[in-house]
Amino acid sequence: METLAIKLRPKSLNDIIGQKHLVGENKVLTNLVKNKHLVSMILYGKPGIGKTSIALSLVNDINMKYRILNATINNKKDFDTVVEEAKMYDGIILIMDEIHRLNKDKQDLLLPHIESGLITLIGMTTSNPFHSINPAIRSRCQIFELKTLNIEDIIFALNKAVKTLEDINIDDDSIKLIAKLSNGDLRAAYSLLEVCYYTSDKNITIESVKNVNSKPISIEDKNESNYYNVLSGFQKSIRGSDPDAALHYLSRMILAEDFDSIYRRMIVIAYEDIGLANPGIGPKVMAAIEACERIGMPEAKIVLSNIVIELATSPKSNSAYLAIDKAMKDVEDGNFGEMPAYLKEPYINYKYPHDYKNGYVKQEYMPKNLIGKKYYIPKENKYEQSIKQYNDKIKE
Repeated sequence: METLAIKLRPKSLNDIIGQKHLVGENKVLTNLVKNKHLVSMILYGKPGIGKTSIALSLVNDINMKYRILNATINNKKDFDTVVEEAKMYDGIILIMDEIHRLNKDKQDLLLPHIESGLITLIGMTTSNPFHSINPAIRSRCQIFELKTLNIEDIIFALNKAVKTLEDINIDDDSIKLIAKLSNGDLRAAYSLLEVCYYTSDKNITIESVKNVNSKPISIEDKNESNYYNVLSGFQKSIRGSDPDAALHYLSRMILAEDFDSIYRRMIVIAYEDIGLANPGIGPKVMAAIEACERIGMPEAKIVLSNIVIELATSPKSNSAYLAIDKAMKDVEDGNFGEMPAYLKEPYINYKYPHDYKNGYVKQEYMPKNLIGKKYYIPKENKYEQSIKQYNDKIKE
């Protein structure tokens, strides 16, 4: 029996829910279809937001031969078959799920045919392709990020889905609750609606929805200010050295299963708010994130508690953040100036610091009109004062 998500899957770009930055009048994917010309691409984003639907809609709208493979499940023989079919049809579109897991053998097999245009690749992944996909594949593809669907998108889709279910009785509040619980995942929203339909004798109420799914509503609903408020409270609590408040906001995000926001915000905090006051904190945050991804919940909450407490109780410095802002402002204002000649090739009269005591020799590095300009002003914390003392000492 087909699931509701499969039954309602779009067959054309015109039926895609959301993704208005890619689909619609004068948008890139719509224009590709309009001109009957596809390019190799990678679609990435969270589950249930339309990667497969867009891929299938593209090939349906252009009416080209295609095959669907999974980089993990399908073996090399399956990939060989696609290459032979491509030669037979003088070109084929290969839709590939989990492209970030493509191994070297399969990659080596496909690359020359993607390069020649015999195979047009549409790769799909939930992982950031700039981190997870081999550069050789990535460089041959256009990369399109799909955005998380907002609550209005999900409600619109659910209202369409309701019309396909016989004798259903459901009110707007129940539809809105299903949309919120789906956390931007349309497939999950369809699944929840379907389960509620068959477990409540087709009479869906807020109570029957909660009986099926009682998890807390995610702050991922980015159309509601609460999403940004919780993230802001989290960062400001850590910046303000209040571990208890930081743990409160962390708990809200954990219960909402919003781990991507937690990870991203911790990385930002490590370098924006703590910075050179505790330069080892950045790698610690990355190690904590990796540990969370390896062990998953519920143990990940212990890792997160540890690192958030350490972030909140760490000394703070925004000196590096202020320094790069000031440097970029000068560049944006056109303050380039003439570089010293000895910094340019072939390095005439350049003094090599390693040839001098303490690896330092007095010479000017700034462009002429910026000589004497100071961007980095050390804070009074222990680490940055040690940097200052060292630099002062070698220059004596």
